[in-house]
Amino acid sequence: MTENLLRDETSPYLLQHRDNPVHWRPWGDAAFDEAKRSGKPVLLSVGYAACHWCHVMAHESFEDEGIAAVMNERFVSIKVDREERPDVDAIYQQALGLLGQQGGWPLTMFLTPDGEPYWGGTYFPPESRWGRPGFPEVLRAMAEAWSSDPDKVQANVKAIRDALGKAAEAKAGDGSLPLPLPLIDRIARRLVRETDPFHGGIGEAPKFPSVPVFLLLWRAWKRTGLEPFRRAVLTTLVQMSQGGIWDHLGGGFARYSVDERWLVPHFEKMLYDNGQMLELLTTVWQDEGDPRLEARIREMVGWLLREMRAAPAADGRAGFAASIDADSEGEEGRFYVWTEAEVDALLASDSPLFKATYDVAPGGNWEGHAILNRLGSLDRLADADEERLAAARATLLQARASRPAPARDDKVLADWNGLTIAGMARAAAALAEPAWLDAARDAFDFVAANMAGPDGRLRHSWREGRLRHPASLDDHAQMARAALVLFEVVGDTRYLEQARAWADAAERHYADPAGGYFMSAADADALIVRPKSAADNATPSGTGTMAEVQARLWLITGEALWAERAGRTIASVSGEIERNFYPLATLVNAAELLESGLQIVIAGTADADAMLRAVWSLSLPNAVVTRVDGDAPLPAAHPAAGKGPIDGRATAYVCQGPVCSLPLTDPERLRADLAGRYRGRGTAAA
Repeated sequence: MTENLLRDETSPYLLQHRDNPVHWRPWGDAAFDEAKRSGKPVLLSVGYAACHWCHVMAHESFEDEGIAAVMNERFVSIKVDREERPDVDAIYQQALGLLGQQGGWPLTMFLTPDGEPYWGGTYFPPESRWGRPGFPEVLRAMAEAWSSDPDKVQANVKAIRDALGKAAEAKAGDGSLPLPLPLIDRIARRLVRETDPFHGGIGEAPKFPSVPVFLLLWRAWKRTGLEPFRRAVLTTLVQMSQGGIWDHLGGGFARYSVDERWLVPHFEKMLYDNGQMLELLTTVWQDEGDPRLEARIREMVGWLLREMRAAPAADGRAGFAASIDADSEGEEGRFYVWTEAEVDALLASDSPLFKATYDVAPGGNWEGHAILNRLGSLDRLADADEERLAAARATLLQARASRPAPARDDKVLADWNGLTIAGMARAAAALAEPAWLDAARDAFDFVAANMAGPDGRLRHSWREGRLRHPASLDDHAQMARAALVLFEVVGDTRYLEQARAWADAAERHYADPAGGYFMSAADADALIVRPKSAADNATPSGTGTMAEVQARLWLITGEALWAERAGRTIASVSGEIERNFYPLATLVNAAELLESGLQIVIAGTADADAMLRAVWSLSLPNAVVTRVDGDAPLPAAHPAAGKGPIDGRATAYVCQGPVCSLPLTDPERLRADLAGRYRGRGTAAA
């Protein structure tokens, strides 16, 4: 078959390539069967719609008739959207790492007709430059190796296959307590030494948000009261919030910064980054009360609701879209940057204040243009000046709307929506914004109603009414976590029951009998290996999130089954912790929750809102909230079972382990009790 077969796909990324002269095939048995019949190797290209270098390689190579002819003659070419098939991407990214190369996108891998990799790379230019071989040269070399040096190809295949299999093995510890608190303290101390004390973030450029790591450090501040932990988190959030990685006009964080100061972003905006950042900003703001952080929370939610709601399903509900592209009019960042002359023309007398505050100067601060940022003036100005700046930003945002906008990838992904629903629900509770909570509940209902099969199990991707691709572990883990956050905020037991169902589905279909979880289900399409990792990447790991879900279910229900599952999940990789703790922050945070979580029970309905406001006024990263009325008493195994309201008033019980506080009926006494349980209380709680 000699044609491009991507035209019937739903992925915006795949559809971007439907008119390439390359005879692309979507991932599936048909493509590999074609390779087996023809005796050709497979060229696998993996990317995503918002990826700048994916666009560059597409324009330079995949749209080139000559290069496409070589691909069509010598290979069966398969194009994969890594956001639709994270399992496929995970396997071949890991394979590339085993070849000693840095991963990334576009991912370019050369496979046997059985899907086994024998060589690969990322971006290749159309001719040799920057120390990289030209793509046509690579194509010919890989085709020649396949046809003329099969022994070397098979040696590579075997080495990679064996290493991939070994990487999926459980790495349990010595069978003692999975992660004791002294070990978690040591991990936090080692991590805080890796943070940049001047600009925040981890290490040097490029810098990524690394949200699970900074949640770990914030937890360490709350647990120990040691100021370096607090300072590392605050420095990072303030620098990011004032830097160019934040869109100061429209809202939203870009994926990462190419410099150490957070000035120059890689301009694509990903839903998963912003969902995580929303929760981290809220968690820190609850104690600090920093108006800069509150502004970012409000602006981010505004952006999510204005620009990131996907088209509604037939039932009127809508989830959140995946991303916004880095490029417009063929250039990265063109939509977002300014010249001094443009600012002067639009702002008139307010221009001097705006330019001084947002780093707009002759010649710009990046490639002749200005990336708006407040790194030179981190503090808030006087209220009158801030009002003038807000009006100026609105003027520039309106002008920016007339520019050709970057494309939006509007597919809905279950796991990324789970991250965003949880973040928005927590922000809604903390800042008393019921409309935000309504939006979070609507997105949750969209996923539950439109992205589950008849068996109740989730699917991964939805677009334009079409549900695609088996769910990953992350889909069930993140949506179960979102359900538990909504249960804490709203008190509706249907969220608790849905979390149970998705957690049970993960146990049935993704659990490894040797410990931990596979990324793909046991009944999913066969891959060369079932990918398995507890490591965080751009998103929190599914395994670490499952451990948190299980710990929360135990704290809410008192059912030992969930504690046992959480303990096994953590123990399955505890042998890796001290050697390679950095990518395991989500799992470490879950271990602390399991070991020392607080159970806050609000019994009764009269004045319950006042008690809940006291709870949500504090940063309580290690707490679980349960609302109880007479119709839904606590399970018998819960330490607060049988406890109820006093004198008809809503009454709080704060439990740790089997011990609960005396009944608390005054919101301020509840707040004082909770604040006193943490050594690090933040400025607002001190």
